[in-house]
Amino acid sequence: MLTAGLVGLPAVGKTTIFNLLTQAGAQTSDFLSGKFETNTGAVKVPDPRIDFLTQLCKPRRTVYAQIICSDVPGLTSGTNQGKGGGNQFLDGIRNVDLLIQIVRTFDNPELPHVYGNIDPLRDLETVDLELLLADLDVVEKRIQRIEGGKKITREAAAELPLLKKLRSAMETGVTAANTGLAEEERAMLTIPSFFTEKPQIIVINMDENQFKENTYPGKTELEALANTRGITVIEICGQLEMEISMLDPAEQAMFLNDLNIGELGTARLSRAAYQQLNLISFFTIGSDEVKAWTINRGTNARQAAGKVHSDMERGFIRAEVTKYRDLFELGSVNKVKEKGMSRLEGKEYIVEDGDIINFRFNI
Repeated sequence: MLTAGLVGLPAVGKTTIFNLLTQAGAQTSDFLSGKFETNTGAVKVPDPRIDFLTQLCKPRRTVYAQIICSDVPGLTSGTNQGKGGGNQFLDGIRNVDLLIQIVRTFDNPELPHVYGNIDPLRDLETVDLELLLADLDVVEKRIQRIEGGKKITREAAAELPLLKKLRSAMETGVTAANTGLAEEERAMLTIPSFFTEKPQIIVINMDENQFKENTYPGKTELEALANTRGITVIEICGQLEMEISMLDPAEQAMFLNDLNIGELGTARLSRAAYQQLNLISFFTIGSDEVKAWTINRGTNARQAAGKVHSDMERGFIRAEVTKYRDLFELGSVNKVKEKGMSRLEGKEYIVEDGDIINFRFNI
């Protein structure tokens, strides 16, 4: 399952965004009061296809794709050295698949910015630098451990020059993702992951006026930087979305229509996070359950069957595949079959996003 970590400076709205994503109700003031626990919750990935399939099948249960999200304490300069609860912050995101960096552009005199003024590019670079320094610290400690050992194994001897290459690059500001290590060299490292090689999404947390006017301080510069790095930027007004979330569904729809908003920013964020790691969904449907199953793009039918149950993978015979678009257009499974639009596929069939699959197996 995809895991994501919300990161950023203190008082940028991370926990507000976390609550909007997970409906967890975490205290938004905790990280300003000296507490350094990490909040964790499940995020439902909105999918109109699941909504349609649920209406069609009227199942007892509907299961959306999910993301496990962690909201870690805010950080400032020195976090990589353990300052300001830094060790807890780092532990909270060490193993996530994706980083979501929350950058504040809203101005609120009652919630002063930790640096006294709004400068999103500075804030973004502060967090990025701390992550880079944390990676450098891990590399340096590994080098010291190898060189300080009584006996250097053959594996450690092969790893050492790679670590020194990483250290030299990181000392000049180069991230782990850009150090030029070949795949076979990366596999030789005992460090499982670096913060600066994780994919990242930037979330701009705006105030209501900025959101309506589609602008914020430093927008041009920040978007240019994100573009050069190939990073997705999602704009959200956390306070406004929190107010909308308290309304009933009918009122929410009216509110969104008045604002000329197709959907909430947090919904776009959930899908962007899902897509960032090249994940897709296939569906199983029936009167008991409609469910989205998460797989990597390029997964074959037999491997996908194993996601549902190991017996299906072991005893795989065929996959009966219906394209979502065909079912949506025709309105019933029977009509799709009558037109010969459901196909039987073998184990090497590459599952496509939105496939509705019934696995045939025998054990």
